[in-house]
Amino acid sequence: MVALGIIITAATLLVVLIAFLRARRFPLPWYGVAGLAALVAAEILMFFHVWPVSAYFTPVAWTAYICLADAAVFSVQGRSLLHDTPRELLKMAALSIPLWLIFEAYNLRLVNWTYVGVPHQLPLALLGYGWSFATITPGIIETAELIESFGWFKEGRPVRFSPGAETGMAAFGAICVAAPLLVPRHVASYLFGLVWIGFVFLLDPINRRLGWPSLLADWAAGRRARFWSLFASGWVCGWLWEFWNFWASAKWHYIFPMFQQWKIFEMPAPGYLGFLPFALECYVMYAFASRALARLTAAQLERGK
Repeated sequence: MVALGIIITAATLLVVLIAFLRARRFPLPWYGVAGLAALVAAEILMFFHVWPVSAYFTPVAWTAYICLADAAVFSVQGRSLLHDTPRELLKMAALSIPLWLIFEAYNLRLVNWTYVGVPHQLPLALLGYGWSFATITPGIIETAELIESFGWFKEGRPVRFSPGAETGMAAFGAICVAAPLLVPRHVASYLFGLVWIGFVFLLDPINRRLGWPSLLADWAAGRRARFWSLFASGWVCGWLWEFWNFWASAKWHYIFPMFQQWKIFEMPAPGYLGFLPFALECYVMYAFASRALARLTAAQLERGK
């Protein structure tokens, strides 16, 4: 199954590369070349078990990839997060840590994955965890930005949901995120799928009601590109996560009680479908957290006057 994983990962990246080469209009910025060089060097050092790259391969690889993906976005459309709004990218990385810790908190109860090979010294372990978690949301968003820049997804007929329907979505999302915490633990371990979709249904209607970026607002305006680009980003990032994780010294193992006999790399094959809605969830959670933080900061500044 490892060979199948390599084939799928290579084919996925080949599609993205061909699309990029067809769409690019500007030279690749220097940090994209540096990111590619760093990624190749990290792969080599990881296979030779050279410390500290061997211990921190996942965050090193993803940091290099984010630089490369952002540079590719700039090469296609002449603007990108890192090039034009680096503070936004830094904020995204900072918020990615507490947002992923929500899923780590769920995992304390669901016990769906475990980490091995992490440095024993607490400061070094925290560096590895924090740095890795900081790359999750930027990795998803940058990949979606790149895919969206290819122009694959066109505008369509507006699709609007009634306020009652949106309230129903939020209620359904609340049930999804609450159920794994309320049922017995031996049952909760089978409900991980609810966690990967729950926050989309819970938070996106709230984002729309508040006038913040939302997928529902996109659909109501006939915009499809962000939704499908995020979906595709989940596919790309999912395979990259598992491909790089498989050979890393510090890595994760999936231990949920289903499909363990059908693993591709470390992930049971059906689990790759979970990366698609997870990408939507990363976007929705970041949109909510970043706007809520901005509103809270503005309110505090107003009170301080």
